[in-house]
Amino acid sequence: MTDSNSFFNAVNAAEHIVLIAHINPDADTLGSASAMYTQMLRLQKKVTFFCATENIDPRLAFLPWFDKIRHQFPSSADLAISFDCATKVRLGVEVAIPLINIDHNGSNELYGDLNILNTDAISTTQVVYDLLKKHDVKPNMKMATALYAGLLDDSWSFQSKRVDESIFTLAVSLAEAGAQLRECAEQLFKRHSLAALRLKGLILQDLQLFEGGRVAVMKVSREMMLQSGAHPRDCEAALHESMGLPTVKIALMVRQKKDGSIKGSLRCKNGIDVSRIAEIFGGGGQRSAAGFDMTEIEIDAAVDTVLIQIQKEF
Repeated sequence: MTDSNSFFNAVNAAEHIVLIAHINPDADTLGSASAMYTQMLRLQKKVTFFCATENIDPRLAFLPWFDKIRHQFPSSADLAISFDCATKVRLGVEVAIPLINIDHNGSNELYGDLNILNTDAISTTQVVYDLLKKHDVKPNMKMATALYAGLLDDSWSFQSKRVDESIFTLAVSLAEAGAQLRECAEQLFKRHSLAALRLKGLILQDLQLFEGGRVAVMKVSREMMLQSGAHPRDCEAALHESMGLPTVKIALMVRQKKDGSIKGSLRCKNGIDVSRIAEIFGGGGQRSAAGFDMTEIEIDAAVDTVLIQIQKEF
C-alpha cells in the first residue's frame, strides 16, 4: 500500500481530524494545513486547525482559514496530521492519538505513525500538492493560494538554488487553479510594519563578520525586541539580507526569547549543510536553512558555542 493510500484510508476512517501547524509558524506550515483544511471540508470531515503559538505573525492572516486556527488541542480528535514539523517538540503539544507526519525537511525525526517525507521537495506545500494529486484532487482557489504561499516563502521568492523547472511548473499549475499570486507576494515580501523596519536597523547595526567575512552573526536581545515592538518573525528580513553580502557563506542569528532561552537560525549558500550544525543543538531543518533552541545560556555564550561548530565547515 502506498503512503497516499494509507493517508486517505486513515482520513476516511477518522471522525475528527486535527491539522497541526508547528510552533512559531511560517507560510509553509500554515499553507499546508490550510490547503488540507479545505480538503477535509470537501470530505465532510469534522476538522480542527491547531497551532500552539498564539502570537502568530499578522502578515500570515491573508491565508485561507487563518481565522479558524485554534490554540486548544481538541480532546475528541482521533487523528492528527502535522505539517512541516521536523521534530516532535515543534508540534507544541503532546499527541496521544494516531499521527501522520507530512514534511520535506531532511532532519525529520520520523515520529509519526505514518511518515510522508519528501526531502527533494522545496516546501511541505509541494509534498501536500503531490499527495493530493495522486488521488486526483483538484485544488480550488483557496487551496491553490495556500499551497502557493508555502512554495513562495520556502523558495525565498523563487531565488533558492533548489528552484528548477519543476518548481515553476508547479507554480503555473497553482496559478491556473486560481492562486492569488500578487496577494501572496505582497503579504510575504512587500508589507512591513514600522516596528519591523526599526528592528532590522538595530540588528544590522550590530552585525559582525567572522572567518574572513564568510560568517555573518547577528544577535537579537530581548531589549531590542521590546524597543522596536517587532514580531519574532520580523528578524528574518535581516537574516536574509545578510546573505546578500558578497563574502558571506553562512549567516547565524541568535534571538533571546521571552523566557530567556535562545532561538538560533542558520542560513547558508554554496553547498554548506547547516542542518548538520542545527542537529548538534537538537534542532534541524534543510541544508540551506535550519534552526535550533538553546536553554540556560547567555546570548554571547550561545554565539561562541555555535561559532565553534561553524568554523569546522571551513
